[in-house]
Order: sequence, then structure tokens, then C-alpha cells
Amino acid sequence: MKLPEEGSLLRIFIGERHKYKGKPLYEWVVLQAREYGLAGATVLRGMMGFGANSVIKTSKILRLSEDLPIVIELVDAEDKLKDFLSTIEFAISEGLITYEKANIIFYRSRNS
Repeated sequence: MKLPEEGSLLRIFIGERHKYKGKPLYEWVVLQAREYGLAGATVLRGMMGFGANSVIKTSKILRLSEDLPIVIELVDAEDKLKDFLSTIEFAISEGLITYEKANIIFYRSRNS
């Protein structure tokens, strides 16, 4: 797969507890992205954060949260990411979604 030099980055900020059809939402989104044929997806688990409700969630032992912040990063061409978002947005009931331009330096695998 070839990516344009001017790609895009879609970030979805949710909580670890968020689910869709009984499966972790982040897992469902990544599987959907792969099925859709996006260039790449990565899930990052945050150590600390807060969202629209301002509740602090942290991995500190004294305040161990079972709902740590999750960031899903998706990279591809702008039009493809926007189309993909329109197919999954209904499943994200709370959180934050951001979108930005990304300069693609290279995109390769061992097999290419």
C-alpha cells in the first residue's frame, strides 16, 4: 500500500471500560480499521488523564483506576479516514475525536 506524503492522523480518546457489543471498544475499532483497509492503527493506554467529566483516572497504586485513558491512533489518507470515521462514530458514545494532518516519512514492512 502506498500512502501520500500528506496523510492524516485520527485520534480517538476513550476509556478502557468502553465497550461495543460486549467487546472492548478499542479492540472493535482496530478490527474495523483493519477490515476497512486503513494503513495503520495503534492503541495506547494512558497512565493518567481526565476527560469531559474532569474525573482523574490514574494507574497509581493508591488510586488504581479500572478505566484508564485509551488513545486509538489511525493513519491513512484524509478522505479514507473521514469515510472510516463515518462508519464507526455511532459506536462511540463518549470521548473525544481529533483529526490532524500528518507528514508521512515512510510506510513499509519487511515484506515490501
